[in-house]
Amino acid sequence: MVSLSHRCVFCHAISPLCLCCVKQKDQFDNLEKHTQWGIDVLEKFIKFVKERTEIELSYAKQLRNLSKKYQPKKNSKEEEEYRYTSARAFLATLNEMNDYAGQHEVISENMTSLITGELTRYVQELKQERKSHFHDGRKAQQHIETCWKQLEASKRRFERDCKEADRAQQYFEKMDADINVTKADVEKARQQAQLRHQMAEDSKAEYSSTLQKFNSEQHDHYYTHIPHIFQKIQEMEERRIVRIGESMKTFAEVDRQVIPIIGKCLDEITKAAESIDHKNDSQLVIEAFKSGFEPPGDVDFEDFTQPMKRTVSESSLSNSRADGKSEPKFGGKSKGKLWPFIKKNKLMSLLTSPHQPPPPPPASASPSAVPNGPQSPKQQKEPLSHRFNEFMTSKPKIHCFRSLKRGLSLKLGAGPEDFSNLPPEQRRKKLQQKVDELNRDIQKEMDQRDALTKMKDVYIKNPQMGDAASVDHRLAELGQNIEKLRLEVQKFEAWLAEVEGRLSMRSEARRQSGLYEAQNTSAVNSCAQDRESPDGSYTEEQSQETEMKVPATDFDDEFDDEEPLPTIGTCKALYTFEGQNEGTISVAEGEMLYVIEEDKGDGWTRIRRNEDEEGYVPTSYVEVYLDKNAKDVYKSLEKISE
Repeated sequence: MVSLSHRCVFCHAISPLCLCCVKQKDQFDNLEKHTQWGIDVLEKFIKFVKERTEIELSYAKQLRNLSKKYQPKKNSKEEEEYRYTSARAFLATLNEMNDYAGQHEVISENMTSLITGELTRYVQELKQERKSHFHDGRKAQQHIETCWKQLEASKRRFERDCKEADRAQQYFEKMDADINVTKADVEKARQQAQLRHQMAEDSKAEYSSTLQKFNSEQHDHYYTHIPHIFQKIQEMEERRIVRIGESMKTFAEVDRQVIPIIGKCLDEITKAAESIDHKNDSQLVIEAFKSGFEPPGDVDFEDFTQPMKRTVSESSLSNSRADGKSEPKFGGKSKGKLWPFIKKNKLMSLLTSPHQPPPPPPASASPSAVPNGPQSPKQQKEPLSHRFNEFMTSKPKIHCFRSLKRGLSLKLGAGPEDFSNLPPEQRRKKLQQKVDELNRDIQKEMDQRDALTKMKDVYIKNPQMGDAASVDHRLAELGQNIEKLRLEVQKFEAWLAEVEGRLSMRSEARRQSGLYEAQNTSAVNSCAQDRESPDGSYTEEQSQETEMKVPATDFDDEFDDEEPLPTIGTCKALYTFEGQNEGTISVAEGEMLYVIEEDKGDGWTRIRRNEDEEGYVPTSYVEVYLDKNAKDVYKSLEKISE
């Protein structure tokens, strides 16, 4: 057998069948383990990218939900808040965060399509290729092993035949040397020896042929087939390494592609923050809550050192309307309204609380026979509330609960149609908005009417397209709607003109008052006192003898700045009570009413029957059921107002 040298694919040594090639089977096992590890690394990277995409999607979803959570609700009060630059900047931030979340969704989509999907398909192809290469390697190993087995079998057969031929030759020579053996036996031994020699020659020839064939197969195996298979496995492994590197680059590029857009979103957030104008926001607040009220004048000094009846100055809060005809004096400033600065709930209590001890509960079963008790004398220690009671009794009783009525209507969402419950400036704005809204509605109705008129003309010219009379009813409805809206516009425009006229007159009055003050700095105790009456309306009391007269208006009679007291519980009337005094209310036995002010130690409880009726009843005449939560809220609001 000729020994052929070759270069080993593992150690690159030139040798006749080196140790690496002898242990070829073990090398195949090592390569199989290594390539399987490479596929595991690839699958691990795919799993990592999948989890990254899930995190990006979850993060984007949370960002979108967060942005949606703080978006303004449609037709809600929050929409009005976004006229301020700070609120608009916050809204812009929410919108940019929504776009920011979209970029994270783009990251997830690109990683899924460019990395996860591509690598998953590549792994499947890699597994098939690897399986094919190792199958070819095992097949080549099995083939060379089969050739080796054939060679060994031929060699053993040749060896056996040679030994048999030697034994047959020795037997022939022994028989030929023995004189006692017949010639026939000798001939037979000679033929047997020749036969064995022929078989040995045939085995030799077969062995020689098998050996040459094995050497050829072995050469092809170690120098052609196995190196080719190893080369393919090497190329497959190199492609895997290159592919995972490219995927890692793509992983970074996907993030890098959205960085400019994310930076733009952040720039827009910064731009929105820089657009906040604190001066503009402050001016909007001023415009929104500007009431048009005049500031109150100075409170005059009340001299309590006189032993006689206390004298109350004309600008004092306790001045009743009956005292308005006192001697006129000119003050340095026109007196403004002081009522808005008084705590409303306590003011109403002063105005309507009956200054008398409550009657005792009836002792008999017939409550109607029990008198309400004599009225107590006026309390000298409270001249302010005493004069307020006189003031209240000097007006018709129907006006006592005007502010209550308006406050309740506002609380229930049904304010006056002319917005008389608002301050002058706010009322003007609301009326202007209403006029603009009605004008837009009129324009819509007119557009519909014009469209129907054109349609009717088309129907008249082309009867086959439709009946012209079918639109007459709708045209009539539109005409009626337009007429109604125009009447509404006229009504609101009249109110608007009235308010604007009064505001202009009030401005003129303030201007003239300022001029008069410059010319008459020595005049004091002005009687031109503009104040709000206890029933929630505003009146202007002026002296008939003043030279600089401020025009009196009846707008103040329609304005109310009071809010109704909240309900803090319910009560049941145990007895019938006839409320004959100012500030009290009549109740029937068994009647259920609302409690709006509990007994403060004077024996009276303030209750409400409906929007128009409320007043005081003796605490002993009713059984009170207070709502603890409402009571706590009421007390908290009372402390805040103080």
